[in-house]
Amino acid sequence: MAVVVVTDSSASLPAELTAELDIAVAPLHVLVGDRTVREGIDPVEIDYGADSVTTSAASPGELREVYAAALERSGGDGVVAVHISRSLSGTWEAGRQAVADMPPGSPVRLVDSLGAGLATGLPTLAAARCARTGASLAAVHDAAVAAASRARTYILVNRTEQLRRGGRLSSAAAFFGSELVTKPLLQIVEGRLELREKVRTRSKAYARLVAAVVEAAGTEGAAVGVQHLGAPEAAETVCRQLREQLPGLGELIVAEFGPALGVHLGAGAVGVLVVPGGCGLESR
Repeated sequence: MAVVVVTDSSASLPAELTAELDIAVAPLHVLVGDRTVREGIDPVEIDYGADSVTTSAASPGELREVYAAALERSGGDGVVAVHISRSLSGTWEAGRQAVADMPPGSPVRLVDSLGAGLATGLPTLAAARCARTGASLAAVHDAAVAAASRARTYILVNRTEQLRRGGRLSSAAAFFGSELVTKPLLQIVEGRLELREKVRTRSKAYARLVAAVVEAAGTEGAAVGVQHLGAPEAAETVCRQLREQLPGLGELIVAEFGPALGVHLGAGAVGVLVVPGGCGLESR
């Protein structure tokens, strides 16, 4: 058999990729009034500006079931679970508890992606592509860790109030982001969301976003993920500029932010994740 890779629904990976690479996806939760919605499973319409909409991590019990099923499917070769940054969600900690509740010695290893959205998804792809070669549990784990350590994430949002309210961004950063600039440009650093720049116009904001990605990508090739929430035209403009300015672009994935991230980022958000050196595309 082979090592099986698990992630959570915040990874935003297209269904065709998770199916192709046999990636198991554990749903996060969106709380809409008194209803709990499993992301990617239960249909839901969300008002992303409503104070009554919140999110929650997968529970240890839910993750234990996903890990156990993946372990069985691996034939005992093991499981690598790549999750959203522990600084942004309780999912990684729930995963740690899930592993602790499994039989002693269960070959399940966790990876903190140090990111969210496709910043979790691309390290997951790196692990799954490594697993498909028949690599060991340790090698698959290391592939995910290496991709996560190289990844850089940049996000444009219309306002930062939702992030501040949810505890994902400091009050000071939220103030500067929402009150003094038109487009706050954020970045994820060591798993934490920070304000990178205060940009006053929409056109300059997108230019700075693309410039940051190009700088981070380097010259040795890169995998890139572009995400948006209800902003497909803006995402396509960013993609076009990246194709023009990144001749070493090896892989480009475009996806919408799911509800679990969209609740915090708000409508109109556009994010770009870059992994210098790629995510094992050569193993496909």
